[in-house]
Amino acid sequence: MRYTEQLWQVATPIYQAILRHPFITGLTDGTLPREAFEFYVVQDAHYLRYFAQCLSILAAKAPSEHWMMEFNDHAKNAIVVERSLHEGFFKEFGLLPEQVYATPLAPTCLAYTHYLLAVCYARPFHEGLSAVLPCYWIYWEVGKHLEQCGSPNPLYQRWIDTYASEEFGTIVQTVLAITDAVAESLTETQRTAMQEHFVISSRFEWMFWDMGYRQEQWAV
Repeated sequence: MRYTEQLWQVATPIYQAILRHPFITGLTDGTLPREAFEFYVVQDAHYLRYFAQCLSILAAKAPSEHWMMEFNDHAKNAIVVERSLHEGFFKEFGLLPEQVYATPLAPTCLAYTHYLLAVCYARPFHEGLSAVLPCYWIYWEVGKHLEQCGSPNPLYQRWIDTYASEEFGTIVQTVLAITDAVAESLTETQRTAMQEHFVISSRFEWMFWDMGYRQEQWAV
């Protein structure tokens, strides 16, 4: 069994909880309130700026020049490609980019992004890699799952199509291959550390969609 398969087994209950969440089910049955989706997209725009920084840190730490180039490309795509998707949504919402980026980070968005930054900056390459992996992998799996049902809402369908796409799948498979290659030479203690970060980030993925559904605000 590949190391990534072991990771997925551990995180399967979290993934199943994600599929049951009303934000995710609401994308295909049309019950997700537009306001919740708008809130989520704005926060996701913030998230991706930080995620791109994390990928750039991983690129700088990568033990292989090939991996360095991969993560630098991914950092660029997180800004260029994903921003193009988001800005299409912003036009639909009647929001200008400056309005979006002036919106404060919701608590979960702040916690998740700064957790990733801390791990990628302060911990070894293999730990940062496992921390960012759920953002790739879970989105791809969710996209493929939702693609089977489709959505009556064109905006939601556009979101589904992006993460179910073959292009995104190729990127995810590359990161999975890198993760398996890295894990081969690690000790059991190092692999355990990777698993811990993978599980925490997977939980944050559930929390991020829950944040959007609740349109989370600071309590005080």
